[in-house]
Amino acid sequence: MVQAKKIVEEVSGWLRVYDDGSVDRTWTGPPEVKFMAEPVPPHHEFVDGVATHDVKNSGKLRARIYLPEKNPDEENVKFPILLHFHGGGFCISQADWYMYYNMYTRMARSARVICVSVYLHLAPDHRLPTAIDDGYSALLWLSSLAKGESHKPWLNENADFNRVFLIGDSSGGNIVHEVAARAGKIDLSPLRLAGAIPIHPGYVRSERSKSELEQPQSPFLTLDMVDKFLSLALPLGCNKDHPITCPMGQAAPQLEKLNLPPLLLCIAEKDLILDTEMEYYEALKKANKDVELLTSPGMGHSFYLNKIAVDNDPNTAAQTTGLIAGITEFVNKH
Repeated sequence: MVQAKKIVEEVSGWLRVYDDGSVDRTWTGPPEVKFMAEPVPPHHEFVDGVATHDVKNSGKLRARIYLPEKNPDEENVKFPILLHFHGGGFCISQADWYMYYNMYTRMARSARVICVSVYLHLAPDHRLPTAIDDGYSALLWLSSLAKGESHKPWLNENADFNRVFLIGDSSGGNIVHEVAARAGKIDLSPLRLAGAIPIHPGYVRSERSKSELEQPQSPFLTLDMVDKFLSLALPLGCNKDHPITCPMGQAAPQLEKLNLPPLLLCIAEKDLILDTEMEYYEALKKANKDVELLTSPGMGHSFYLNKIAVDNDPNTAAQTTGLIAGITEFVNKH
């Protein structure tokens, strides 16, 4: 008689881990939001001013490219690159999910940038630092393209490798910091790392913050997600005070000693983890790093990825437009 698999861990409708080690990431929450977590096929033709293409390098790294259509006056223009790391608590989501497609086609079109979004290995199948290794490998791959050691026409013909920015949502914001810190130790030229943009990074401590206890939970971030995703993602035996989730903590490398590019830290006023994100900001300032703060008043964690709210709530729509405008301004001055 075949024994049925048993669930040993379940996370807010997003993920189930079974006793045989297998993982099921089928969405089991409200069906009306399922479309945001479904893949969008790439399209090489321009749709609403953006074309998309999935690429793979020799090291099996996969990425999705978002290329804006050139305007008549941009014939000789090279676009900055946003190297993007998706969120999902290191455990769920993919670069081709609709929520990212919707946001980063808009970003490419509005900010006049090429977005390169990395398909990250997911925990618990691949615990940290695997996703950070993926992000760093993607940056090294862009450096190899800049040097002419490899060639991808969409990038080599259209990208300005002197203006490469790291950007990441939620846990992808953690990857932004880690990749930037690694990049500060090596020579990437002729590629230049021009800036880093962590959006609502997943910074926490093992002890609950005031904002975790007081701010409203949302479908994009619950305390259950914070606790369980990180327990599945962090190296075995580690807690939330690990440097990846608490870069301003005692266990992390001293920020003063890191060679970081200019940073734009994007936060949301009603984010569950606002307090620890602000700790990170204050620690960067104390370490004399070049850091700006972009605040979205009245908004929760990753609000701009919620297509339903963006379409139906004028304030969410306005704050999403403001977030894209702030990122565009940061890119344009670096």
